[in-house]
Amino acid sequence: MPESALKVFSYLPNPRVWKAQIAAELIGIGVEVVGDAPKNLASWLWDFNPRPMEDSERHDESPHARKSYRGFQGTLFKTDAFLEAHPFGTVPAAFSPDGEVGIFESNSILRAVARAQADHDLYGRNGYEASRIDSFMDAGLVFAREAQVYLLGIDDMTAELHARMSSAYEFYLAGIERALSNSACIAAEFLTIADISFVCDLAQFCRERDYKNTLSELGLGLISAEGAKTYPLAFGHLHALASKPEFAGRMGDYLTRTAK
Repeated sequence: MPESALKVFSYLPNPRVWKAQIAAELIGIGVEVVGDAPKNLASWLWDFNPRPMEDSERHDESPHARKSYRGFQGTLFKTDAFLEAHPFGTVPAAFSPDGEVGIFESNSILRAVARAQADHDLYGRNGYEASRIDSFMDAGLVFAREAQVYLLGIDDMTAELHARMSSAYEFYLAGIERALSNSACIAAEFLTIADISFVCDLAQFCRERDYKNTLSELGLGLISAEGAKTYPLAFGHLHALASKPEFAGRMGDYLTRTAK
């Protein structure tokens, strides 16, 4: 394994972390990933050197105790150094190898991997191509944010939230479909980090299949149910890339398995 260009702390498995891991494998650099299942992460000390905490360490008087927000409930334990590096206090949380620089948001972590090794085209061949790649990744962030709110809100789903997600989904996938009608990959004729980001974000959204019954009880359907028919190029691209070794090694059967 090459020396790690980044260290990442996160809940696992996490498609957002796969972005960095896939890119790292494609260009031959290392990314160290440390973490645990989402339900266990509340018992970890969030730090550059994260670790599971003893029961005796986890109490509200701890200097590391912090109120949890998005995606977690109760108290989390984060060091001051972690919050200095990651002011929003979220995961995935990446660090430079020396722990001095914190990098947050999965697309920024992905870009950091791409920048760590110059001999490749994953981030384009010039500034204009890099900016076009950024354009698709920024559009993807809007979709991913809406998807996160939607998936976290399944148990309290409303028709309004479902409609908002449907609109974001249709807008994003229509743009990807149009882009793929003009080139082999999303931002260029060759694979870039825009494709990697797309695959991981859409794969995560497709987890809504696990909530089919919950949505049905509310009289709502799966937003992605007709995705392959409505957006054949986008979903074809998703599955074609997901079958490649660098992607499949991380994703496995994520696109087809259901929660148990």
